[in-house]
Amino acid sequence: MGVTTEAIKTDAAEWRTGVMVVRAEAQRAAKQETAGAGRTTVVDYVGTGGERTWIGTVTLLPGTRTGTHHHGRHEVTIYIVKGSLEIRWGKRLEYVADLTPGDFAYFAPFVPHQEFNRQTTETVDLIAIRSDNERIAIPLADNPVERPETVY
Repeated sequence: MGVTTEAIKTDAAEWRTGVMVVRAEAQRAAKQETAGAGRTTVVDYVGTGGERTWIGTVTLLPGTRTGTHHHGRHEVTIYIVKGSLEIRWGKRLEYVADLTPGDFAYFAPFVPHQEFNRQTTETVDLIAIRSDNERIAIPLADNPVERPETVY
């Protein structure tokens, strides 16, 4: 049984809104509103039929360290666009890795972690993809080990 021409035309009309383009200028403008730092939503899928994904950009200013936290049942992947980022993870942040442009890091659900821009003059810019649209971030007590194990 084949697909009819009429069915293709109907699908094509519905597909018109199936792709969302977010221009770089819109991201730059949004970041200027937050003094050039923080998180900016690229796509939150509201009104598109999508429900379970959040994609955004994150800028960490020089010397900025997030608090230890996890994202509950959700998965997170980050992609480093610019700068060098130290990530630590584990119950006492006992594991560490340095990420540079082009690197990805995946955080499984409930994994305690922290991001740190050790640079003194450059920002770190990254893209974050989360398997939720709920913005869950659960802060945890900071009790890091003195010398974490480097993971390559």
